[in-house]
Amino acid sequence: MIISVIVAMDEERGIGKAGTLPWRLSDDLKRFRELTMGHHLIVGRKTYDSIGRPLPGRHIIVVTRNKSYKPDNVVTVHSLQEALSLAEDAGESEVFIGGGAEIYKEALPLADRMYVTRVEADAQADTFFPELDPSDWMVKQIGEHPADDRNQYPFSVWVMERRG
Repeated sequence: MIISVIVAMDEERGIGKAGTLPWRLSDDLKRFRELTMGHHLIVGRKTYDSIGRPLPGRHIIVVTRNKSYKPDNVVTVHSLQEALSLAEDAGESEVFIGGGAEIYKEALPLADRMYVTRVEADAQADTFFPELDPSDWMVKQIGEHPADDRNQYPFSVWVMERRG
């Protein structure tokens, strides 16, 4: 099973502000939906709360320390390893790690692939993606997208594979 991190971050590695995404990028949300559709998506509790609902066509697994946290129509587990095991046992070919910061930090050493959206802005975020060692990753694909009426900022999309 391929473990893939999917993240949008600004120029300072910012991923969130006050519990929400600090930008509106409709085309990136469409890309997120297309990539994750039909797959297991692992998120932390705070990230799930910011989404506010199950995402159609995805098998959502929420990682939480709170044993009584049980939102409707999603699976809750209490460790990343438990979430990964559930996805693998279900025959998943590629599982997606969708944040937040704590889940990303724990998942990065295990990740085989990353789908990264680099937002060309400093969103004054209060939540950040962990630092990467560039020598661990090989950029496989890059695409550019300008700002327009559907996308607040210009952004680039990268697909990165772990070296070795």
